[in-house]
Amino acid sequence: PSVSPALWCNCTTAQCEKTGSRCETDGACMASTSSIGGEVQHVRICITRDKLVPPGQPFFCRSAEGLLNIHCCYTNYCNSIDLQVPSVTPQSGLGGGYGPGGTWGLVELIAVIVGPLFLLCLLLLLGVFLYQYHRRAYSHRQRLDVEDPSCDHLYPAKDRTLQDLIFDLSTSGSGSGLPLFVQRTVARTIVLQEIIGKGRFGEVWRGRWRGGDVAVKIFSSREERSWFREAEIYQTTMLRHENILGFIAADNKDNGTWTQLWLVSDYHEHGSLFDYLNRYSVTAEGMIKLALSAASGLAHLHMEILGTQGKPGIAHRDLKSKNILVKKNCTCAIADLGLAVRHDSATDTIDIAPSQRVGTKRYMAPEVLDETINMRHFDSFKCADIYALGLVYWEIARRCNIGGIHEEYQLPYYDLVPSDPSIEEMRKLVCEQKVRPNVPNWWQSYEALRVMGKIMRECWYANGAARLTALRIKKTLSQLSIQEDIKV
Repeated sequence: PSVSPALWCNCTTAQCEKTGSRCETDGACMASTSSIGGEVQHVRICITRDKLVPPGQPFFCRSAEGLLNIHCCYTNYCNSIDLQVPSVTPQSGLGGGYGPGGTWGLVELIAVIVGPLFLLCLLLLLGVFLYQYHRRAYSHRQRLDVEDPSCDHLYPAKDRTLQDLIFDLSTSGSGSGLPLFVQRTVARTIVLQEIIGKGRFGEVWRGRWRGGDVAVKIFSSREERSWFREAEIYQTTMLRHENILGFIAADNKDNGTWTQLWLVSDYHEHGSLFDYLNRYSVTAEGMIKLALSAASGLAHLHMEILGTQGKPGIAHRDLKSKNILVKKNCTCAIADLGLAVRHDSATDTIDIAPSQRVGTKRYMAPEVLDETINMRHFDSFKCADIYALGLVYWEIARRCNIGGIHEEYQLPYYDLVPSDPSIEEMRKLVCEQKVRPNVPNWWQSYEALRVMGKIMRECWYANGAARLTALRIKKTLSQLSIQEDIKV
């Protein structure tokens, strides 16, 4: 439209009061009606020519549906009309919208809806691709290409034994274990030799690594949580101790059909204490060595070490002769930490193992059998371990050969419950009838057996808080070994 050089319009702004509510412009007159909070407002102003862009449908002359109604005109005082307040319709952006009065067609509407969805899918795909790429790259770095000479300094040298490796590469000299890439390197070069045991988790094999023997516990894939938990506990900082099974590596090996979960540890040819006592009787010296080393391992497990390189207190929760190994020097190493719990003293919390598996019924303390144990109090778990240690001591002491007298190997309560007793059978016996394994009178005639009998009884109190601590047992047996002139 042609615009006259001087156009007079009605004006409602404060500045126009001086000019009799009118204004002069070279552009257009504008009238608008809006509803704010239910109150109708009429506005009339001048629009200068430079604001009439784009030509034919200027931006300033477009209505926003549901908010206001705008009318531009180009003759003197043409904006004196009162516009109707628009009905509220779905809001659209200025100069847009789909439907009557809108400027968008169906194609634009579809583009607005589909565009962001397509972009979101693209970003998701990119995220998945980057995740897979980094995962493959990490896995590749973990394997470390053996051919790459730049990696040689990270690799176990050809003449290094496992003990050298563990001493040199443990994070604190006696700390939490080997770095992950070394664990994988070791695990993937082990050759399995023979199966040496089976359990509810899977199998135990003897393996060879650089001419030395290692034990490989292979978990079935459905026991992944048990495998992860045990590896996690073994790698607790400062856990390494001569009377706790030496952890070497954990690895998950995918053979294409299924995933094998490996836990590699020191190999002890005597096997478990259960196997050892079945095969051999022991001297008084042998009995004290086994008992003292088991107490030392348990005392270290239970002990909290404070400081930046500290160690939380750990309770075993499944202590028994089958979970204690006998080393070459006939001392004990506590094994199978899959049910263990750690205590965080800063928050006084216990990280209960996610496994639903309970301990071995025959070795359960009275408070575990009748479910009166305080699961929120860490000392409760340590007291339950001590009860089980007392039963293990009974197994050892029965096999002690003094003066040509010793008894055949038996499990605790062998004469009172079946081979696989139920919790109810054990509860009746231990909690209701308060029965404990028999301590023969003839043990009183020999100091070593007398002391062992006394320790056992003090491990078996119905009240867990009254039982000895692992440290107290260790000290008592240390004194006994000095009296008996035993080199431990």
